[in-house]
Amino acid sequence: MMQGNRWGVIAILFAAVVWGTTGTAATFAPDVSAAAIGAAAMGLGGIAQALWAGRGILQQRARLWDQRRLLVIGALAVAVYPLAFYGAMRLAGVTVGTVITIGSAPLLSALIEYVLDGRRLTVRWSLGAVVGLIGMGLICLAEGAALDRGADATSVPLGVLLGLIGGFTYALYSWSARKMMLQGTRSSVAMGATFGLGGLMLMPVLLVSGNAFLASWSNAAVGLYMAAVPMFLGYISFGYGLARVEASTATVITLFEPVVAAVLA
Repeated sequence: MMQGNRWGVIAILFAAVVWGTTGTAATFAPDVSAAAIGAAAMGLGGIAQALWAGRGILQQRARLWDQRRLLVIGALAVAVYPLAFYGAMRLAGVTVGTVITIGSAPLLSALIEYVLDGRRLTVRWSLGAVVGLIGMGLICLAEGAALDRGADATSVPLGVLLGLIGGFTYALYSWSARKMMLQGTRSSVAMGATFGLGGLMLMPVLLVSGNAFLASWSNAAVGLYMAAVPMFLGYISFGYGLARVEASTATVITLFEPVVAAVLA
């Protein structure tokens, strides 16, 4: 493995680990809605990424304008992803919601690359994805018919659907950011611009649904943790790795996230 690829894989693994803590962290604020959790995490974290990459964004603003289609596609996916992901966890349970979202992302990512880029799947990648998905399926079975304790059985199908939407949007913004990087945009700029614009789109959701964060210190702490660690640090690390490996490979590596989520749950 080339040195750059090795560090890219390590960076994505770090991101997967901190992302795996989000479901458990959200349980410490049970009176905060899934929409508010998602909007705070991805919204504030995304704006923080944009501020972090602010100088680079200004320097490459002309290139970003040329890439505006990719940027808007990625930002829309960023805005939808947390609402779907945290909704899936709230309805189907932490483990199952995470498994469906992250477990479906590699296949959906490969489908996006196949349809939009004409990229063929390798046997090695396919075997790795199958093994990972089998592992995720076993985790679901271990949870008892893919249900976390306390989940309402009538809400699970909707949770699974939201998980699939989350997996698709996750794959989509990974693809769009990777394309921007391949066209010469620095990784920090591509991620900062994409997540910053997506974060701005989430601000109305946070303003409408985020009052519960002010109800207690624990709720506020959960919101700050989600924005600062999994979303800000996690996605900076993910962007570093994404500049060095294919988007479909990156989404396979992040199958480690549901393992962390299952252990913590």
